[in-house]
Amino acid sequence: MGVLRDHPELALFLCLAAGYLVGKLRVGPITLGGICGTLIVSLLLGAWAHIEISADVKTIFFALFIFALGYLAGPQFFANLNRKSMRFFALCLIELVCVLGLAYLLAKAFDLDVGTASGILAGAATESAVVGTATEAIAKLPDLTAEQITTYQGHVATAYTVCYLFGLVTIVIYTSQIMPMLLRVNLRDASRELWERMRGGGAALESDEREALPGLVGRTYLVTTADGRTVGDLEAGFGGRVTVEAVKRGSRALTPAPDLALTLSDLVLIVGRRSNTIEAGRAIGPETPGIPGVDTPLVTSQIAVTDRSVSGKTIDRIVHEHPEFTRSGVYVTDVLRGDQNLPATPETVIERGDVVTLVGARSGLNKIVAKIGTVAKNDSTDFVYLGLGIAAGSLLGQVVVRFGGVPLSLGTGGGCLVSGLLFGWFRSRRQTFGAFPPQAATTIKDMGLAVFIACTGLTSGPQAWPLLKEYGALLPFAGIAMVLVPATLSLVIGRKLLKIEPPLLIGAIAGQQCSTPAITSVTQVAQSSVPMLGYTITYALSNFLLPLTGPILVGILGA
Repeated sequence: MGVLRDHPELALFLCLAAGYLVGKLRVGPITLGGICGTLIVSLLLGAWAHIEISADVKTIFFALFIFALGYLAGPQFFANLNRKSMRFFALCLIELVCVLGLAYLLAKAFDLDVGTASGILAGAATESAVVGTATEAIAKLPDLTAEQITTYQGHVATAYTVCYLFGLVTIVIYTSQIMPMLLRVNLRDASRELWERMRGGGAALESDEREALPGLVGRTYLVTTADGRTVGDLEAGFGGRVTVEAVKRGSRALTPAPDLALTLSDLVLIVGRRSNTIEAGRAIGPETPGIPGVDTPLVTSQIAVTDRSVSGKTIDRIVHEHPEFTRSGVYVTDVLRGDQNLPATPETVIERGDVVTLVGARSGLNKIVAKIGTVAKNDSTDFVYLGLGIAAGSLLGQVVVRFGGVPLSLGTGGGCLVSGLLFGWFRSRRQTFGAFPPQAATTIKDMGLAVFIACTGLTSGPQAWPLLKEYGALLPFAGIAMVLVPATLSLVIGRKLLKIEPPLLIGAIAGQQCSTPAITSVTQVAQSSVPMLGYTITYALSNFLLPLTGPILVGILGA
């Protein structure tokens, strides 16, 4: 125990390791997750060993976490501020109003201190970021002593832990098991039917299925009937729906320039959609087996969408407005929005800042890239951009505004969240600078939150047991009620008034709660990623709005 007190860094990383190990424990579809596991372990260790950690460590790692969170959510957050997303935005407002209102009512009804009420809010909303924004706001309350601040901050962590446990179990079971029954739908069948409609009526594939006859093909033909025709004339004769990718004459490989005239016995590689290449073969000559030297591999490229004319349109509309897709046989196979993968269906809406994966012949792919965006260069972090963003957020957090005599400020957490949103959004406009790869941003986000939570648990451990004895029965009740009330209201309003499709609605409710375990369980039940389309919208909005509820509640109760 003396070693841990003398070397708090040892205790800190032991909490991370043991906490994430505890977080892997699974009961049915439910796992605690590394963050909750870390908080449980750190509270127990803190209560036993009374370890002190510098408050600056918490501040720094929380700033890293909240900036990365905002950076990842920024492009989608601003993209969703439009009429099409208003019905999903309404779900987030329901969550916001309900959790704030219920936390305030519980605080008044049971005479809770500001720390306990804030912890209930954070835990029931399953939003770890509220722990940071609330504890930071408590530290700035003018009428509290240093001892009271420490005690209330400890209450935040303890109340969060208990409420989070019950809130997590509730939202996972409610969204994945109970909501489909209330809506009287089979989530798997409903997701499959919606997927088929989004694909334009085509048969949907399971996650482990692939097309036996892919639409994009390459075939080689021996020139017998196209003698004397140029490459450009041949391509134009089929409306540009096929491309000549290679020509071999004897032992020489020729460049398929538009003015190159084909001669008897040339070997020609045609790439395009299956039906078009077969039709082109009839005008060229008999098909031949693949021949070395006459082969052009399909190119896969990740493209960052920057063109304004593309933003807000479905993949199907983009393909029709850019005939290069059809002529060159280029396909959109994947859509990455922040750290979320979306299904690339014809009805998937593309936003500026999305990274789309294109597959096709190199010549056609290069033409499309030049029109809609730029090749995504996200292989290393731009620390100049990252450092300026966090510094700007820290400065913004120091601005104090008085409302009715009550001093209000975003704090370092709120300031870095806003700057992260803005810097992430600005990066999506022009992808030539400010790189912050999603994998790196996710690592920074998870590491920053885990260290912050571990520090909070270690310093709050001594206050945990007295709080549990005083409010032992209230905390589980609050955790369950504050999940069921907003989720049920969203379910009724979303289906009856907003007419949201059940798979999208259930995913959106998991997103308004910012619950990754819930959407994971929902997609497993649905055996489809379709619910993710609703989840990503509300998740981005709630990720910004919910952390702000911490300072708001602290400001109201501390007034």
